[in-house]
Amino acid sequence: MRWRSFVAVGDSFTEGMDDAYPDGTYRGWADLVATRLAAEAGPDFRYANLAVRGKLFPQVVADQVPAALAMRPDLVSFAAGGNDVLRRGFDPEALVSRFDDMVRQLRADGADVLLFRFADVMARLPGQRMVAPRVQLLNRAVGETAERHGAILVDLYADDTYLNPLLWSTDRLHLSAAGHRRVAGQVLTALGVGCDEEWLLVPPHPEPTPWLAARAADLRWAGRHLAPWIRRRLTGRSSGDLVTAKRPQLGPIAD
Repeated sequence: MRWRSFVAVGDSFTEGMDDAYPDGTYRGWADLVATRLAAEAGPDFRYANLAVRGKLFPQVVADQVPAALAMRPDLVSFAAGGNDVLRRGFDPEALVSRFDDMVRQLRADGADVLLFRFADVMARLPGQRMVAPRVQLLNRAVGETAERHGAILVDLYADDTYLNPLLWSTDRLHLSAAGHRRVAGQVLTALGVGCDEEWLLVPPHPEPTPWLAARAADLRWAGRHLAPWIRRRLTGRSSGDLVTAKRPQLGPIAD
């Protein structure tokens, strides 16, 4: 094991929504990966998770990346931009340029860097015509940047397994517990570290829902999840406004 410290940076994907611990806090793929790395590295291993739900790419770069650099970790994961592609003012050129600069900085500091091409979440969400090309652009930039700077790429977009709705939570935007386990398994595979084989198992794909039942489910989803999201956009609020990082400092897994 060449990694003795791991810092996870990003938004809700890395914070761990919606994979809850018994106390209601979120676990997610990064906690699973850190636990496995700690088992390999021993008691000196340290882990921090700076990710906060709802954060946009510029916020992650401005607030979390400097903190991660100050910790001088051996391994950094970066996943952001998913919230940006949902915004009307999305600026792809600015994001791609800043993304390249940020990864260059992380790599120059000596860290191994994990990057992600996002899974196809838009297959079950409205606005696919507008948002899907943005996701494809972001994913392409991630792949090119990873190759250019020698980062470790985890390509979730290439895995059609994520089309299974059981890998997603009821809000259709965040991963379920099974989804987070699969991401953790793919991250560990990319790092050359073994994982629990059950993490890569996929639930059977559910049977097709009758049309009327599917439309009723769509209406319930819109009222419970889409409407609050729209209200936050209209009022300039974010789901992460009152949330702080769950592990703001490097520390042992058992703390």
